[in-house]
Amino acid sequence: MKAVLCHAFGSPDDLTLEDAASPDVTAGAVKIRVRACGVNFPDVLIVQGLYQLKPPFPFSPGLEVAGDVIAVGAGISQPRVGDRVIATMMYGGFAEEVVVPAALTLPMPAEMTYQHGAGFPLVYGTAHLGLVHRAKLQAGETLLVLGAAGGVGLAAVELGTLLGARVIAAASTPEKLALARAYGATDTINYTSGNLRDRVKDLTSGTGADVIFDPVGGDLFDQAVRRIAWEGRYLVIGFASGRIPSLPANIALLKNASLVGLFWGAYLQRNPAVIRDSFTQLLNWYAAGELKPHIHKTFPLEEAPAALRELMERRALGKVLLTA
Repeated sequence: MKAVLCHAFGSPDDLTLEDAASPDVTAGAVKIRVRACGVNFPDVLIVQGLYQLKPPFPFSPGLEVAGDVIAVGAGISQPRVGDRVIATMMYGGFAEEVVVPAALTLPMPAEMTYQHGAGFPLVYGTAHLGLVHRAKLQAGETLLVLGAAGGVGLAAVELGTLLGARVIAAASTPEKLALARAYGATDTINYTSGNLRDRVKDLTSGTGADVIFDPVGGDLFDQAVRRIAWEGRYLVIGFASGRIPSLPANIALLKNASLVGLFWGAYLQRNPAVIRDSFTQLLNWYAAGELKPHIHKTFPLEEAPAALRELMERRALGKVLLTA
């Protein structure tokens, strides 16, 4: 098979497409012929050695795939050979074949394409667990989403709207804000041409946002955290800006506010049942036509470095994919 391999931490441009041994299927696991793979910001970090997880070399990035089951290990009755599945993993998806525990696979709805399947788990899973499981977003509350046109930000806009929140989308260009409005945002903020802190104050009549969904960090955190509402929840998703910010503790005290973190991948190891329950709801919504993944661009496997740069250089609107 072919696989995109990282032999040393560095630039995405150092990744190489190589021949690799087909992985052996083990007890409790299934082998999948990958048709499409999602590209996510953690993939950018992991190849640079900046992610929480540092796999042994050589490794392939890739947290989510969609494809066909081609072999099953001992003790597995579902899924079966020939089934179309979505699978999640800590790394390894940038390859033509992967082996994953059967428990980390989900059947794809009949109407779901491989591209939608590969672009679905991480962004919708992160947004859903963050908003529902961690931040306890309620209908009628105000949700502020930073980086609102990226993969996970756009999923948060869409899910926040579906959950009955008033969604304020913040992004860096008019094109990105237009996409966020198409996905349900009622108000938008361009934080390259205006002050985020002031605009949130104006849009909420000074009360602030009940939940702030932040995959960006850095300077935007510094502004947004000062506009958290009384008993608000600030949801830390990641640091796409490159700077990990610090919280002035008096803000949490004065607002009775909470700083809530979400490392979605940790649930794969610590409590996969939480992820499976989340996916059950998400896939039901997808089958009902409530969720519509936005695919920004699809690259062939050999162009994985270009796909990662699409994220690094902030060009992506929605999901970036690889096809194998």
